[in-house]
Amino acid sequence: PTPVLAYAIRHLGAAAGVEVTASHNPPRDNGYKVYLGDGSQIVPPADADIAAEIDAVRSLNDVPRPDSGWETLDDSVLDAYLARTDEVLAAGSPRTARTVYTAMHGVGKDVLLAAFERAGFPAPALVAEQADPDPDFPTVAFPNPEEPGAMDLAFAKARETDPDLVIANDPDADRCAVAVRENDEWRMLRGDEVGALLAAHLVNRGARGTFAESIVSSSLLGRIAEKAGLPYEETLTGFKWIARVDGLRYGYEEALGYCVDPEGVRDKDGITAALLITELASALKEEGRTLLDLLDDLAVEHGLHATDQLSVRVEDLSVIADAMRRLREQPPTELAGLAITRAEDLTRGTETLPPTDGLRYTLEGARVIVRPSGTEPKLKCYLEVVVPVATHADLPAARAEAAGLLATIKRDLSTAAGI
Repeated sequence: PTPVLAYAIRHLGAAAGVEVTASHNPPRDNGYKVYLGDGSQIVPPADADIAAEIDAVRSLNDVPRPDSGWETLDDSVLDAYLARTDEVLAAGSPRTARTVYTAMHGVGKDVLLAAFERAGFPAPALVAEQADPDPDFPTVAFPNPEEPGAMDLAFAKARETDPDLVIANDPDADRCAVAVRENDEWRMLRGDEVGALLAAHLVNRGARGTFAESIVSSSLLGRIAEKAGLPYEETLTGFKWIARVDGLRYGYEEALGYCVDPEGVRDKDGITAALLITELASALKEEGRTLLDLLDDLAVEHGLHATDQLSVRVEDLSVIADAMRRLREQPPTELAGLAITRAEDLTRGTETLPPTDGLRYTLEGARVIVRPSGTEPKLKCYLEVVVPVATHADLPAARAEAAGLLATIKRDLSTAAGI
């Protein structure tokens, strides 16, 4: 798994690390993920320099390859990683939550099962059809837990076994998806919801240090950090930026990525995140409560932060370029009847962010960010509305108001972008 490589670089004192993986993308894709010796991913311009060297290779036969000198590591690195994962949990914390787990045809199963066993959690019930590595990803159109239908087999297993929560890793196990039972159905938690839950759990455990997230993630993390008296920072999208925040204690972004142990793994880690959310679910279970109850508490304390996406997958990348150009040349002045109080073209950078291809709109009680995906042929629009909530009794009305606003913002933004 990718998190094991990120851990191994610092553990072994290596100069760099390379992971070749399709991650959560279609089988025909392979990504080339590079870490430097501090365990963090490379940032520009190193990525462009490496890409240029790859493009310069005309044939694999032109690449010199030694016949010897390669060392294949034994399981000692994995054992060290597993020992580190156990340190993420609080000593003596409840370990009772029951889970269903899917590896989504990837490499997470053996490591996650070993981590759960070492921690003393009940063994997860496996989605057998997706448990073992298969580069063709035969049961899903896209091996991304966020995609519609990807979790269907996991939910079927949950209906059979009645667990407390469902956990999924993407194929390289650096992302973690969580689902919970709601009104006798299984619901995927949004990445922002899991991000807030993990943050609240760490605060409750007395965590100190900086909390950080990417600009496309929910502003609720900033509210949680402020209430706890902790430093908070926003970065560009990607853990190559989040992991570089000084004094980082916890970082996340909405695309199911969570860095809960930056001293061990300076990247998102779907295995330690799974352990930590299961520890939280266990603690709440002992109180007769659930993850949804804690989300309700956070909404009453900080306001209901509701997020959604307008995500458009394209075959022709010019569609994305045309949409971005249209929004720059004819920017909207309001969305869902909410005035845009500030419009920022992020290609110019800001006081705290380097330049990136994106647009950010600040509205009265809402926020929208539009950017091309960095890993898929998608235009991604990240929406957030914040509705004040006085009491738990006000939550249903607040959710209805937020849902209506998000749907209208999505419609108006789609019209403005021509997509």
